[in-house]
Amino acid sequence: MLKPAGDGPHRGGDRSFGELATQLVDDAKAYARAEVDLAKAIAADKAKSVRLAAILLAAALLFAFGAFTALSVAIFVALATVMGPILGGIVAFLLIAGIAGALAWLGVRKLGAAL
Repeated sequence: MLKPAGDGPHRGGDRSFGELATQLVDDAKAYARAEVDLAKAIAADKAKSVRLAAILLAAALLFAFGAFTALSVAIFVALATVMGPILGGIVAFLLIAGIAGALAWLGVRKLGAAL
């Protein structure tokens, strides 16, 4: 009669419960590590694709600040030619600050309604 080789895989009946439990725990640990590694790889891949979008959005925000500054200066210059530089500056400030305050007030109301 043939006997199984000692180096081959063990049959369930030949192994003790402790060995089977240890093997189960080791397999579960390996599976958990593999799942964590997969999640890390997916997150790293998404981070790479999001990085370029974040850079482009930051550049767009920088240009938007520049455009807003140019608009503010244009409003000041237009008012300064009509009212004088000091009064034009004050009116331009009040106009732009009023718009910013109104937008902030609307944002706070919407945030309060959402919560």
